[in-house]
Amino acid sequence: MSTLATPAPDTTAAPLRIGPHTVAPPVVLAPMAGITNAPFRTLCREFSGGKGLFVSEMITTRALVERNEKTMQLIHFDATETPRSIQLYGVDPVTVGKAVRMIAEEDLADHIDLNFGCPVPKVTRKGGGSALPYKRNLLRAIVREAVTGAGDLPVTMKMRKGLDDDHLTYLDAGRIAVEEGVTAIALHGRTTAQHYGGTADWDAIARLKEHVPEIPVLGNGDIWCADDALRMVRETGCDGVVVGRGCLGRPWLFADLVAAFEGRTDAFVRPTLREVADVMVRHATLLGEWIGDEARGVIDFRKHVAWYLKGFAVGSEMRKRLAITSSLEALRAGLDELDLDQPWPTGADGPRGRTSGNNRVVLPDGWLKDPYDCAGIGEDAELDTSGG
Repeated sequence: MSTLATPAPDTTAAPLRIGPHTVAPPVVLAPMAGITNAPFRTLCREFSGGKGLFVSEMITTRALVERNEKTMQLIHFDATETPRSIQLYGVDPVTVGKAVRMIAEEDLADHIDLNFGCPVPKVTRKGGGSALPYKRNLLRAIVREAVTGAGDLPVTMKMRKGLDDDHLTYLDAGRIAVEEGVTAIALHGRTTAQHYGGTADWDAIARLKEHVPEIPVLGNGDIWCADDALRMVRETGCDGVVVGRGCLGRPWLFADLVAAFEGRTDAFVRPTLREVADVMVRHATLLGEWIGDEARGVIDFRKHVAWYLKGFAVGSEMRKRLAITSSLEALRAGLDELDLDQPWPTGADGPRGRTSGNNRVVLPDGWLKDPYDCAGIGEDAELDTSGG
């Protein structure tokens, strides 16, 4: 792929330590439901040269303990993935503890990340994801069970600022994490109410870093290009970055991130449409191989089409056609009809993915009455499926 020379960046982040694992440069792929499965992680890891940390999509603890068939597929790692990183979602300390012990005892992963950041209603209405840190005692109980059950495996957690600007939880949650033995914390600089709208609050990341200097703090939110990552580290003092929507349809962003943190000025990837098309076909192929069915793989790939083609001159009818293909042959044939010599479009490094904000936060009845009481939360609140 073609590259673009850039000014020498100011690289200030040291290698990140996650338990026994060194992550250098300190770059992490954010868990994204329905996105960060094994095929997408493979693409990102290939572009990064194997550098960084690539986390699985969200795995629900109940589904894992019950050995749900879909969930067991989602926790499959390629032989080249190291460290193997699983993100867990749970609201019941007992179930979370069982899932973590299962991972440790059966050697299913090398690192466990706890999800306290998901803002979607189907999760928060159960008291999970970004809703959970409001209940301080419940958060502590879950983290304690996870760290205890993990044994030698490092446990990290990802969270948001809070439910909304009137119910911020991230500083309390950070202190609980330190006290219970969490190895590192990632903070998305938005509230649950913001979802993915507005601008991420990087000042909150800086405040969290000052509040919990004992462990690494990773920043997440509005990293659309490698320069954004360097700027976040420089402005907040965080120990690393977590990249989510910025890499949608752009797995080569991890090549840029590695180059930026290593101070290489001539290695930013600017692919032509031909090179993007080749990556698209490879992505769909990997999905088919992973699922075990070419058609299902291509169908699963459809949601990525618009992200890959962002900014390129592709007519609306062709975009629709490519988004309903069900075979690799049809996908390749459609791509071959495009002007594949188009250069990387100006502005394509900007925001992508979901941008909705100012959402009503859906919570269990009475959730806000007491930030410490966690009565009524049990196994029935656990989701029974994983992923997107």
